Amino acid sequence: MYGFLVLAGVITVVFLLFNVLPGDPARMLMGQRADAESLKIIQKDLGLDQPLSKQFVMYLNDLSPISVHDTDPEHYLYLDDEKYDYSEMFSYGASSVMVIKTPYLRRSYTTKRKVSETLMDYMLETGVLALASIIIAAFVGILFGVISALKKDSWLDRTLLFISVLGMSVPSFYSAIIFSWFFGYVISDFTGLNPTGSLFEFDDLGDNEMIRLDHLILPALTLGIRPISAIMQLTRSSMLDVMSQDYIRTASAKGLKFKTVVIKHALKNALNPVVTAISGMFASLLAGALFVEWIFGWKGIGWVLFDALTKFDLPIVMGGVLLTATIFVVINILVDITYGMLDPRVRVK
Repeated sequence: MYGFLVLAGVITVVFLLFNVLPGDPARMLMGQRADAESLKIIQKDLGLDQPLSKQFVMYLNDLSPISVHDTDPEHYLYLDDEKYDYSEMFSYGASSVMVIKTPYLRRSYTTKRKVSETLMDYMLETGVLALASIIIAAFVGILFGVISALKKDSWLDRTLLFISVLGMSVPSFYSAIIFSWFFGYVISDFTGLNPTGSLFEFDDLGDNEMIRLDHLILPALTLGIRPISAIMQLTRSSMLDVMSQDYIRTASAKGLKFKTVVIKHALKNALNPVVTAISGMFASLLAGALFVEWIFGWKGIGWVLFDALTKFDLPIVMGGVLLTATIFVVINILVDITYGMLDPRVRVK
């Protein structure tokens, strides 16, 4: 229910925000040379001549899995002779039916393709980038956090804390520019990396599509810098709290090896808040990779959203925001379940 309310709020804010921005979707569809009569017809087909409240109801109807569908071809929106596939539940009136369908995000103003199809074309690359970044961040962050906690107040602890603060302070887009320039250009002969590149590329003849995992290295490291810093500090704090507990001292007093006490008892319990943070960071990486993807030429959701913003292609931007919000909510629900499995004290009875 909480996730549903969050999505409802996001849908409302996104609709209101993008419907008060300047710009004429009808002119974007028809081109600059369109006559006034043609523009008027397109505005009517898109529902832009309706009050904002009615446009909002139409938008909710498109997004809802259970919605009203008009079967009269004369009433279809521009370019939507078949808006979506659906299963009919029951009919009422002359041409209206209640249907079950997947959410319909409408069509791009520039390409005329369905927004859902466009986003799915780029979803894989964003998912691969976010997953690689969070894996790197989790491994390095937890490792450095444990080392920092075990070496509290030493020179190594202070050095790691300084690096983590520096990592959190530098914006991702700035890190992306530096990484792309230095590792992909200045010392590219040594690293063998390119300043830009995507996961899938065609050969020189344009015939065969190749997977270029080497292009993943720089954007994944860049996107993982801030999560590494946050995870390291959170792990350090959680480890210091757990290591001061009575059951840790009892385990040590029983003669257990220090390694066993740290890994089996301390780290296991210290990871609960870290797991929650990692999940939220993963969802944020899916949304926050926009500038990193654009700078590295990594053609994911962030890249296509940035491109859509420059072209004022609102359906793509709105669909991307809603998709990201849905992923964020779903991941947080899964994290709540996982957190209950890791810590029985928070399970709902």
